[in-house]
Amino acid sequence: MFTKKENNMTTTVISIRVDEKLKKELEELGIDYAELVRKYLEEVVRKEKKRRELEEADKIREELLKTHGYYSSSAELIREDRDDYH
Repeated sequence: MFTKKENNMTTTVISIRVDEKLKKELEELGIDYAELVRKYLEEVVRKEKKRRELEEADKIREELLKTHGYYSSSAELIREDRDDYH
């Protein structure tokens, strides 16, 4: 594994295998596949964090229902949190 410091950020190399024809087509089309992969991985992480946050909100909602007899949907909890923030 290769690690390096770039723009105040430590980066590391991830290697993947792709069909040789696909790589050639990407290069011929001038597509920056490394950037596409980086952006995709960032999006996957963002979505997974959001999914886990919603899952946690659902657990809290269920606990409120059990202990207090009422609950709000995850969307309502998020909306309420945003309203309190602004």
